[in-house]
Amino acid sequence: MNRFWLTFGLAFTLSATITAQDSILLRTEKAWYNKSKEDTGVFGVNTEKAHQFLKEKNRKPVAMIAAVLDGGVQADHIDLKDNMWVNPKEKAGNGKDDDKNGYIDDVYGWNFIGGADGKNVDGDTLEKVRMYKYTYLPMFEGADAAKNAENKTKNPEAFADYEEIKAEISSKVQESQNLLVQYTMMKQMAETGFPPLVEAFGSELVTEESLGKYTPTEETMPAMQFFAFIPKDYWEGKTMAAISKQLTDEFQGGIEYFEGQINYHYNVDFESRGIVGDDYADKKESKYGNADVEGPDAGHGTHVAGLISAVRGNNKGIDGIAGNHVKIMGVRTVPNGDERDKDVANSIRYAVDNGAKILNMSFGKSHSPERDIVWDAMRYAEKKGALLIKAAGNDDLNIDVDVHYPSNFDDKGNKVIDAVITVGASTPDASALKASFSNYGKKSVDVFAPGTEILSTVPHDEFKEEQGTSMASPIVAGVAALVWSHYPKLTALEVKEIILKSVNKNEQLADISVTGGVVDAYNAVKLAEEMYKNKK
Repeated sequence: MNRFWLTFGLAFTLSATITAQDSILLRTEKAWYNKSKEDTGVFGVNTEKAHQFLKEKNRKPVAMIAAVLDGGVQADHIDLKDNMWVNPKEKAGNGKDDDKNGYIDDVYGWNFIGGADGKNVDGDTLEKVRMYKYTYLPMFEGADAAKNAENKTKNPEAFADYEEIKAEISSKVQESQNLLVQYTMMKQMAETGFPPLVEAFGSELVTEESLGKYTPTEETMPAMQFFAFIPKDYWEGKTMAAISKQLTDEFQGGIEYFEGQINYHYNVDFESRGIVGDDYADKKESKYGNADVEGPDAGHGTHVAGLISAVRGNNKGIDGIAGNHVKIMGVRTVPNGDERDKDVANSIRYAVDNGAKILNMSFGKSHSPERDIVWDAMRYAEKKGALLIKAAGNDDLNIDVDVHYPSNFDDKGNKVIDAVITVGASTPDASALKASFSNYGKKSVDVFAPGTEILSTVPHDEFKEEQGTSMASPIVAGVAALVWSHYPKLTALEVKEIILKSVNKNEQLADISVTGGVVDAYNAVKLAEEMYKNKK
């Protein structure tokens, strides 16, 4: 569903936000996804060895554009702004379509979920809820009871889907309402109990010993109770102030998530499209939206962008995988809810028409009523020589069976295009490589890549660990950009072949993906070097 990162369970998996001022050593250590499997036993993508190999071979990169189709990108982030794509033919802020591409002031990209008046879609419904409202309710709950009964008989699969969605809407709204109450109460407990704890502990780093020595007061008891059920590695070695902020932020995030479920995702009465102002029924329409590539919530897209091409070597944050010659084009496609097929199709076409060779798509959904126009856009991108890289999804499902859109397989199971890599999420634990949440599929998931505890850029010039196949996908996009920009005569299909053939295989992944392995940038550039020599 929508943008793929995992949050808001009671497992407390989120980490504290890291600022640009925090130590480089700390940020480097946290970026486990760059590690070498050969040297450390951790299935990272071996980023630094890959860069060193390219330097030794004196391979000079060419400029390349990677499009991030997502919820928004903070273009002026301290660790991204120098690596943002800037439309060379567009003059910022003059209100004109200088390059005559149909999009006014598209300096950093385009926003297909905003209006010409500058307003933006934030929350939206799930696609299944839109199908329930606009397709299934008229079909099965219309004014003509006889016609309803006839439709049920003639369309048994649609009726079964309708009943399933109807039940899900009811259960999810109730569940979210209950959890909203719980998270609100826990946030209040934290806000009440932690201030005196923060005062008592001061700058002292919290340890099991220091907690054992502390005698709770009536005032601090609510906060002390949290330490009974949150993991030790969540709080040990941090100040009480940092723990307080971390917990409070997570509870607030949970509150916002469950409010989104209630007010947007499962709200049958909600409709956002008036903000965009397009003729939604006209699927060929493409000239709508605005130039705001950040939007109201750029957390997910900014995180994705940093993994591909955060500025390397500036000592301000993380080092992106691809290198400073790879520029990020922001294409705002995904709301807080499910993306719409029309917007996905137009985003793909916009990206390739404006020079993007790699498109990262860290989103997806269970229903896709206009999937044909998305498939047409994917075919268009392939003909333009682009490579699409997309997240497999976070439902722990076999997507060979439970289709995850945008799928690269049509309704008959035939492959739509070849120039797609679908990515599952892996962990740093070699004994349990598949992330517990990651979707999988012997036919539908090509490779795995790191997708848990992934440190990258987030808004307000900060850095944060997140998890999901949304993070695994841009890591592969970064590797693809690294390879392709240094070996520019390769085709998209050859870059895909290199990435798939150069994985570190593991039997745990053999039956749940095409390659049975985790992407490795060092192996990939070595294979590219070999292929390139033979190509000449």
